[in-house]
Amino acid sequence: MIIGLDHVGIAVNKMDDVLPIYERLLGLKLNKLKETKHHKIKAAFLAIGETNIELIEPLDKESPVSKFLEKRGQGIHHIAFRVNNIEKMLEQLKAKGIVLIDEKPRTGIEGGKIAFLHPKSTGNVLIELCEH
Repeated sequence: MIIGLDHVGIAVNKMDDVLPIYERLLGLKLNKLKETKHHKIKAAFLAIGETNIELIEPLDKESPVSKFLEKRGQGIHHIAFRVNNIEKMLEQLKAKGIVLIDEKPRTGIEGGKIAFLHPKSTGNVLIELCEH
């Protein structure tokens, strides 16, 4: 069951160029900045009430985010929903015919469980499920 909006992921070419827009111009507060070689990204988390904006910069050309930027340019990469039982949710969605990128949850950049749904099953929107 979806229990809320976790974050909106925005792909950026260069964090240093985009982060000031959200901090200085929009007044959002940077909660954390993380880099992970495993996911091949640098991510900045900016709080908006109960949710976050996640700015995502690829660390190398092999990153899926790098490939996204080459095809589509900067912009919304994914929307992430918070769930309370990610395994059960994945089973239910698969039974309904949703194509899963992740058949089983994996560990996200913040340490919780995550899984992605394929955009061809979700109206061309990459959806992430998150369980903290």
